[in-house]
Amino acid sequence: MTLAARHAVPAMYWTRDFTEAGGLMSYGADVTDQLRQAGIYTGRILKGEKPGELPVTRPTKFEFVINLQTAQVIGLEIPPTLLAQADEVIE
Repeated sequence: MTLAARHAVPAMYWTRDFTEAGGLMSYGADVTDQLRQAGIYTGRILKGEKPGELPVTRPTKFEFVINLQTAQVIGLEIPPTLLAQADEVIE
């Protein structure tokens, strides 16, 4: 992330943590939702279900985060249509 910022290269990350730390954008599975799903699986296993018989699931909730401060630092203007699609905009 530091290298991308130093050379003013727009970079996109897979989790919001990078965007909150100064990355430009992130798009990926919602970590809170993934942890909730893990808790559900844990509960099912503790109730006696066999882990090998549980279905494999994929993330169903994704989040798109944009950091406008970083965009301004690297001289990038984010189109309003893209800002409207973001789940969160860090200003």
